[in-house]
Amino acid sequence: MTTTAPPPRDLRDFYENPAVPVASGPSRSLRQARMLAGALGPAGAGSARTILDIGCGDGSAAATAAPLLQGHRLVGVDWSQDALARARTRMPYAVRGELTDGGLPFASGSADAVLFSEVIEHLVDPDAALEEIHRVLRPGGHLMLSTPNLAAWYNRALLLAGVQPVFSEVSLRGIHGRPGSEVVGHLRLYTARALREFVAASGFTVVRLEGAPFHGVPRPLRMLDRLACVRPPLASILLLHARRT
Repeated sequence: MTTTAPPPRDLRDFYENPAVPVASGPSRSLRQARMLAGALGPAGAGSARTILDIGCGDGSAAATAAPLLQGHRLVGVDWSQDALARARTRMPYAVRGELTDGGLPFASGSADAVLFSEVIEHLVDPDAALEEIHRVLRPGGHLMLSTPNLAAWYNRALLLAGVQPVFSEVSLRGIHGRPGSEVVGHLRLYTARALREFVAASGFTVVRLEGAPFHGVPRPLRMLDRLACVRPPLASILLLHARRT
């Protein structure tokens, strides 16, 4: 006899479920870490920077980034107690915090960089989230944001065929009308143009936009997915580097 978990009552209930994925793919985590390492430079004596991994999930992205950010202080932040318990096995600092409802437990201008890896697509209020990130970053501080691309090359074809795009979800309880088998709680999706405009309107200067592949693409199509990264507006995942103005 098999049993199924009860349906989530709300978003908080959904994300506290240990079965919900809380990690992004290692390939894009590594690409994002390389972008940040290049922006910060090496940590010398007295030049260690504070990096907040907001929405750190199980800490796997931070663990991937850590070898490239040696000497810098990497702090994980999440509001899921289950995710934090897992993150603390992979990184030395992981604290509970929220982007709304009182804000993050950090002083204004106290962070040199923020990793925001595939979080924004899960938020009810992304405007408030970027306002809070803007607050905790010092002037000129770095924002490294990644999110799935609504206009990924295969989503353009799927829409023409009348199929719900990959990454988009109409329910927290099941998959309807699109490829895939995993419910991950996406509420908002961005194209490259929309992401640039939104981040710029939130008080940041966009420095760079890159593309990254998606681990869920079927094996026969993975080479094409990697090739699409050459043109970020067609890539599966958008990697954006911006600075606080």
